[in-house]
Amino acid sequence: MSPLRLVLLLVPACLVAVAAVAMASPPAARDSAAAVITPTRVDGVHLGDTHTDLRSRGKVGPIGPGCELAPNTRSAKLKAPLKGSVNYTQSSPRKVEDIGITGGAKARGVGIGATIAAIKAKFHNAIVDHSTDQVFQLTIVRTPVRPNGGRIMFGVSTQTHKTTIIGVPNIAFCE
Repeated sequence: MSPLRLVLLLVPACLVAVAAVAMASPPAARDSAAAVITPTRVDGVHLGDTHTDLRSRGKVGPIGPGCELAPNTRSAKLKAPLKGSVNYTQSSPRKVEDIGITGGAKARGVGIGATIAAIKAKFHNAIVDHSTDQVFQLTIVRTPVRPNGGRIMFGVSTQTHKTTIIGVPNIAFCE
């Protein structure tokens, strides 16, 4: 077999092998670059950003009505890879007041599905609050307010004992 034929056979075989390994890797390894949650932002959505700016950058969907119990409130759904919504101020221009995450992002490796123990392991000073257990079926785990402002709030289901929502700087309740 000539060297040229050997090269022509080995190069495609190597490409197929690399593609097979990439496809066989677990989804967690492929999706390890999840969006990051900090006390003041989630991915590219910062507290104080205007709806117009976020919409032009493709971070949120169209603005719509917010909580029915409060007049003049507005919110918008986050776009992929994030899942959740953004609530806006009541003044014009509409600015981000809080962000609610239900998937697609993690804070220090803690995301949706994490337990209270996992949250406390990454956020040592987190405070567990059971005052909402009866009404909302949700235990709140709050991180302390950071020096640069902001906090992260985790909502842990009382039935599954897993995180179902993450709020920056808080979880907006409309019940």
